[in-house]
Amino acid sequence: MVEDFGSFVRDRTSALLRYGFVLSGNPHDAADLAQEALVRLGERWSRVSARGDPEGYVRTTMARLHISWWRRRRREHPVVVLPEQSYVDAGIAEAEGDLGLWRAVTALPPRQRAVLMLRYHEQLSDEEIARLLGVSRGTVRSQAARGLDKLREVAESPVAARVMGR
Repeated sequence: MVEDFGSFVRDRTSALLRYGFVLSGNPHDAADLAQEALVRLGERWSRVSARGDPEGYVRTTMARLHISWWRRRRREHPVVVLPEQSYVDAGIAEAEGDLGLWRAVTALPPRQRAVLMLRYHEQLSDEEIARLLGVSRGTVRSQAARGLDKLREVAESPVAARVMGR
């Protein structure tokens, strides 16, 4: 059990940033998700820490915030000037080394990406994912199937075969 909020933030921020990146596919949004979830945790620290799972609370909060955000903006907003530098986390860089799989995951629509991340990264059941995302179990299953189909298409493409030496 974590003794105080400051220790929790110091110990878990890197993992939460990676989790946010998996959710959002964007390091800036990942930082915003982690920061907002930690602010909300700080306001409720005594109650949440007494239950013994502050990280579960933060991850659930991050997933719900992400869903709320992409429901509001549903479209990308292109920018004229790209940022000069980007944030690179060691854990994210390691995932990037997976021969394009990570890029394929980030190219998925937000709901499919969230469903696959919650199913395979967080190992939640379809019922838990449906409850967390506020959708039916059938929607979870169809979004997972569509997302996996898109990932298979990328893995079976001629370019992927050349990169993977097939």
